[in-house]
Amino acid sequence: MKAYFNLFDFSQKINYKTEVLAGLTVAMTMIPESLSFAILAGLSPLTGLYAAFLMGLITAVLGGRPGMVSGGAGATVVVLIALMQSHGVEYVFAAVALAGVLQIVVGLFRLGKFIRLVPQPVMYGFVNGLAVIIFMAQIQQFKVSSASGAAWLSGSALWIMLGLVLLTILIVILVPKITKAVPASLVAIVVVFLLVLGLGIETKTVKDIASISGGFPPFHVPAVPFSLDMLRTIFPYSLVMAGVGLIETLLTLNVVDEITGTKGRGNKEAVAQGTANIFNGFFTGMGGCAMIAQSFVNLSAGSRARLSGIIAAHTILLIILFGAPVIERVPMAALVGVMIMVAIGTFEWISLKIINKMPRQDVFVGILVAIVTVWLHNLALAVLIGVIISALVFAWESAKRIRARKYTDDQGVKHYEIFGPLFFGSVTTFLEKFDVQNDPAEVIIDFRESRVADMSAIEALNKLTERYQKAGKKLHLRYLSEDCRVLLKNAASVIDVNVMEDPHYQVATD
Repeated sequence: MKAYFNLFDFSQKINYKTEVLAGLTVAMTMIPESLSFAILAGLSPLTGLYAAFLMGLITAVLGGRPGMVSGGAGATVVVLIALMQSHGVEYVFAAVALAGVLQIVVGLFRLGKFIRLVPQPVMYGFVNGLAVIIFMAQIQQFKVSSASGAAWLSGSALWIMLGLVLLTILIVILVPKITKAVPASLVAIVVVFLLVLGLGIETKTVKDIASISGGFPPFHVPAVPFSLDMLRTIFPYSLVMAGVGLIETLLTLNVVDEITGTKGRGNKEAVAQGTANIFNGFFTGMGGCAMIAQSFVNLSAGSRARLSGIIAAHTILLIILFGAPVIERVPMAALVGVMIMVAIGTFEWISLKIINKMPRQDVFVGILVAIVTVWLHNLALAVLIGVIISALVFAWESAKRIRARKYTDDQGVKHYEIFGPLFFGSVTTFLEKFDVQNDPAEVIIDFRESRVADMSAIEALNKLTERYQKAGKKLHLRYLSEDCRVLLKNAASVIDVNVMEDPHYQVATD
């Protein structure tokens, strides 16, 4: 309840008109997308709308990122298609609820901070790939269902659709130059709707996708046997859904942070997303996560607070209850035009401007993530591939940077001053730098400018001390961290007392 009352915290300046109008605009763009994803998964259209309402309301009130919009997202529902086909909708509801529990666990254990390990090229690839997906989804709206399947519009129907889409885009571009008091997207939708209605233009409408009339989301305990077999069945789907939802949510949070110049709270958002998905599982919703396209619509309309998300959620509910006859007559062309502009705004155009200034490996990672995102429509897999490749590239580059400065002092002691990180990728090069047989009787290895990073590095030092001991020579390892000195059993008697502790590196928390 505290989060709800924070809406009226006067220490935070809220433009209520902007928030209300932004919420109305977001609701209009969420409806066709939620319907499409539900139908794609073989679910009832209302299941998608209930998810949009529940996700939008709960995350707006409890979430850690004001201005971000959540709903029934395709990234999460795609994961559940196979479960729907094999076990039915009741297992889907159970899987959604379990995914919510897993997301809450991630938030409570503060694991959301690790999203900060996602490199910028991966972010570029993710956002650009998502922009292409949003755009391609709008192209699909130029199809109509027929007895033989989906067919492309043709003749006058095609030209009318194109004309209305272009008119919508033109309005979205021109309105901000005249006034910013009203969201351009909402103006475009209303103008095109009134034009089609007033002139009696025959064109594709929301009703051509599905009927959106219904009641309140009903409380419903998933009708599944509570057994280990059931848990074994749904757990893989729940785990993947939880991971996909959190990755897309936390990446969206990062993007919104960059746009607004503020900082969201990833762990709090994870708990909010999990809570919303549990409610989805028990109120016949298909679940979801943050929706980057709708978040861009919301921010473009000027929203910076939670109120717009709450308005959007309640608008969807009111439409389900009372407004379906009107909203079902909204031309799809208006919504397509708005979403095309969202796709254009989502694309990181700066990534094209600086592509010739970026390292080749970063360009490769960014393009690969974008391709995987578009090709597989699996945002989590695309990001995971990008992070793994970036990590391997970093390890390879770091492995080449380790070097040693060698000199012998006036007392005949040979010094090896190590520069660069010592880890699994650099241990071979590190060991090759020592001439055990020809070194003098006393050798000092200085790690002041190095960092012993992992067990491979510790084992390499272990082997090196053993080689010097067998050669009957005294070896000093200086400026090692305490954990390394404890583990170096072979060097326990020769490590200098005068040591310097390595700094402790930790991932930043919220």
